[in-house]
Amino acid sequence: MRLAALIRAATRSQTPLRFAYLGSGSKGNAALVEAGATCVMVDCGFSVAEAERRLARLQRAPGDLGAILVTHEHGDHISGVARFARRHEIPVWMTPGTHAGAPDRDLPEINFFSCHERFSLGDLGVRPMPVPHDAREPCQFVFEDGRHRLGILTDTGHITPHIVDSMAHCDALVVECNHDTQMLQLGPYPVTVKRRVGGRLGHLNNGQAASLVTSLDGSRLQHLVAVHISEVNNTMDLACQALAEAVGGRPEEVETVSQKDGIGWRELR
Repeated sequence: MRLAALIRAATRSQTPLRFAYLGSGSKGNAALVEAGATCVMVDCGFSVAEAERRLARLQRAPGDLGAILVTHEHGDHISGVARFARRHEIPVWMTPGTHAGAPDRDLPEINFFSCHERFSLGDLGVRPMPVPHDAREPCQFVFEDGRHRLGILTDTGHITPHIVDSMAHCDALVVECNHDTQMLQLGPYPVTVKRRVGGRLGHLNNGQAASLVTSLDGSRLQHLVAVHISEVNNTMDLACQALAEAVGGRPEEVETVSQKDGIGWRELR
């Protein structure tokens, strides 16, 4: 973490593990994860100006960020990473495969990690996990602060046993509900795109997301959030209904992240 970020962090109260979203969808994705004095961004699919604006909406500035973690090289996740990192001199973490596929590799500081090895960033423990998606070396993350676990899973074509094991015993789950199967089949996308989105290296549908949640022990679950919801092939209501049924709850107990508004801070207690 840079010295300036450390100085600012020292002036803030120690915070529990918490997360927020700048926005999520095919037009751009970015999340914040924070614990103690450490705040990181996961992906940045927005322009520098738009990311700065959305950070301010969450009462954060670029100088508060100790790192940007990148899940994979698709534009809606990486398009703003290099420019934002250069502008604000923020270290970037990604797999070697993601770096090889990145459209812009001019970074102020690059750190590689393995999808199979845990590492730490300040007060955050980071557990990457490989996922089946049509990218070079894609991953998703489980974050820990010694007391709580936050699992984030998007851009995944199907659920693997390793994903289930990795996301066990989480206190918060952020899960992709990209599409409703019927809406995708009947929708306007070309057949090739439909096959890609619904394929084993594409995106999770509502049923797949619900099946994952059902397979996990939800006794510790405080937050269940649906993300990466297609504006063409899904609805917020369908995503909420699928996840709610998976945990035996009500749709209003499931939160959704929109492309435009994201979601404010959610804390784990």
